[in-house]
Amino acid sequence: MAEPANDDAPRSLTDLLSAAIDAGTLSRAGALLNTLHPAEIGRLLESLPQDQRKLVWGLVAEEQHGEVLLHVNDEVRDSLLRYMDQQALLRAAESMELDDLADFLQDLPAALTDAVLRSMDLQHRQRLEAVLAYPEDCAGGLMNPDVITVPADVSLDVVQRYLRLRGSLPELTDRLIVVDRRDRYQGTLSLATLLTHAPELPVADVLDQGQAAIPADMPAAEVAKRFADHDWVSAPVVDEHGRVLGRITVDDVLDVIRDEAEHSIMGAVGLDEEADMFAPVLRSTRRRAIWLGVNLGTAFLASWVIGLFEDTLQRFVALAVLMPIVASMGGIAGSQTLTLVIRGLALGQVGGGNVRSLLVKEISIGLLNGLIWAVVVGLVAFAWFRDVELGLVIGSAMVLNLFCAALTGVTIPLVLRRFGVDPALAGGMVLTTFTDVVGFLAFLGLATLFLL
Repeated sequence: MAEPANDDAPRSLTDLLSAAIDAGTLSRAGALLNTLHPAEIGRLLESLPQDQRKLVWGLVAEEQHGEVLLHVNDEVRDSLLRYMDQQALLRAAESMELDDLADFLQDLPAALTDAVLRSMDLQHRQRLEAVLAYPEDCAGGLMNPDVITVPADVSLDVVQRYLRLRGSLPELTDRLIVVDRRDRYQGTLSLATLLTHAPELPVADVLDQGQAAIPADMPAAEVAKRFADHDWVSAPVVDEHGRVLGRITVDDVLDVIRDEAEHSIMGAVGLDEEADMFAPVLRSTRRRAIWLGVNLGTAFLASWVIGLFEDTLQRFVALAVLMPIVASMGGIAGSQTLTLVIRGLALGQVGGGNVRSLLVKEISIGLLNGLIWAVVVGLVAFAWFRDVELGLVIGSAMVLNLFCAALTGVTIPLVLRRFGVDPALAGGMVLTTFTDVVGFLAFLGLATLFLL
């Protein structure tokens, strides 16, 4: 797992490398480049246009290639792989941990994947295939099969001698996994316990049974939640029979959390978090055009609603001036509720047992805020246009729209989740459409009833 990167270094080096490329002097820039952590190099490569990226990739030391490839997004990785021959690719794969290699291989063509597998010894190939058998977004796909297990019926002294004979520990090993003779999970043995207790004690007497094993098919988001709740550094992964398959470490979980955060941010506006910032113009245009087209359809729907009240708008020009206020307030209030519910779903805080209570609470907040701001907007409308009825109409429309915004802010994520659609991706657009349509319909409808 990458250590925290220095944000200033890649940014300053980007300018240096760009200047060096323009001047044709790359040796000094290459020397500075290879003093950076692989994560910093990866972020630097993502920030370069494609023509410069190819030149800079050629400056990266070959022994760094494997780690750097793990720290760039999918599209940038694909572009870098095109600059590598098969032998360079195999050397890069040799430097990766098995769990990282499993993720890496899933992005390669089948022929290259077969070549990497053939280059490995039997034991490592079998371990890697065990990880590849699971989807990458579940515990089995996250786990590293390089794990130390010890039987429960040996003494601590035997375990210590075994570790000395082994000579090394997998990264982020804070505890050993205790199993029975059929490799079924029994508990864990912390390294602190191993070193501080009497050597003659059996493992069974000092093992910790408080950490529950993670099923291999558990979704990655739930794995991240367990690590966050329990402050784990590592956790064992087991199959349906309780046999130990591997372990997950906190660095893999941090990657899951970061990826989910990026997905929520980018997905909310129809972008892919794995997209290359400097992808070709036509490809980026095509991706964004789809989302813009969907948004255009919703905009036409709102315009159609406004068109239903054309006569009302022609007679009361003030309505056109005030109309955006109602829709905007509903959109903001609905977005607040929507964000709260999406977060609650992600953290497992929203479920069948508390949805009713949450709905009542959010509707109450919507009504109270509606009443408060209805008074404010009504007074402003009266002071502006000297029309009491207009102030009452816009105030009433405000209450109705904030009520509907709260209702839809709770129900939209639940409905989308029920149909297998990511609420973070589609929820905002659906909500905005609904609050715009309801806001315009309420305001113009009430104006038609009471002002004509």
